Amino acid sequence: MMQDRVKCTDQFWNAAAAIGLKRSAILREAKLPLALGADGAIMTTDQAFELWRAVETLGGPDAAHDLSIGMNTGALPPNFIVLFHAKNFGDAIHRMARYKALSAPEVFDLTVDGDEFAISISFPCAKTPIPEGHIDSTFAFFVNMARVCTGTNVTPKRVEFTRERSQKLQDWYGCPIIWKARKARLTFHRSDLDLPFTQYNRELLEMLDKVLEERLAESTENVRSYSQQVRWYLHRRLTGGRPNLAGIAEDMAVSERSLQRHLRQEGYTFQTILSETRHELAREYLAQPNLEFSEIAFLLAYEDQGSFFRAFQKWENQTPSEWRKAREINSGRQ
Repeated sequence: MMQDRVKCTDQFWNAAAAIGLKRSAILREAKLPLALGADGAIMTTDQAFELWRAVETLGGPDAAHDLSIGMNTGALPPNFIVLFHAKNFGDAIHRMARYKALSAPEVFDLTVDGDEFAISISFPCAKTPIPEGHIDSTFAFFVNMARVCTGTNVTPKRVEFTRERSQKLQDWYGCPIIWKARKARLTFHRSDLDLPFTQYNRELLEMLDKVLEERLAESTENVRSYSQQVRWYLHRRLTGGRPNLAGIAEDMAVSERSLQRHLRQEGYTFQTILSETRHELAREYLAQPNLEFSEIAFLLAYEDQGSFFRAFQKWENQTPSEWRKAREINSGRQ
């Protein structure tokens, strides 16, 4: 499993102060110890969520959006600065997904469907729902980065928010927005991925990449086994088509043979981890009554609903419909 360790930096607190929110007030509203206000303080995912909820409570429903677009990009840590010097928008997004592990156990789900490219986020360690403020901040960061770094008014194709309607956000995004959606999703035109960044600097990028790779290798706070990393990348790739060993190895920048060897040393095979990850996600998806079985089969990258049913019966000795019905009965008794 991922380590549930979130690092909160001064960049967050400075951006909050810029919109009139004091560090002490946010911590007090979040009912968190003042010690968590120190630069680089480590907290759990759910504690970080409480910070975002406090920002919304104190600053209003659009405060997290304002915090994000008002952030001083020059003061960002290296794993964010590197994004602004990427080759193009697509390169920046994939770098963001890769290096997010430096600051939080957060998964970026990137999917391509026809002429659309979509981004959604999840937190495997979270025990509470993702705060609307965190979604507002993350989506605003991506769009603002695209606009600043390409020098054009990049407009998403569509945005889906779980929150109530906001005229400010509607005007700022300038695209169709679905409010109170089941899941938050930011969708761009696929062609936007090729938009070049005006600040692209190959030499600086190589230098920052080296710093980040060293930090990933040396950081004891974010050390993950190869099997844990594979699970992390599988969460990202499943909805984009059936993942394979070659694709995961490419994501992790290792050879297939090397990855297989490391997994064997940890007592795993790629297929075992794939099956376990699908099983875990299947239970999560089945717990959502609005998801159809065909949708779940797609989300788990099965070719058809029948393949999903057969796999689930092997895991649970019952069909997905039987499992969901039993869960509903047990929930009704509580």
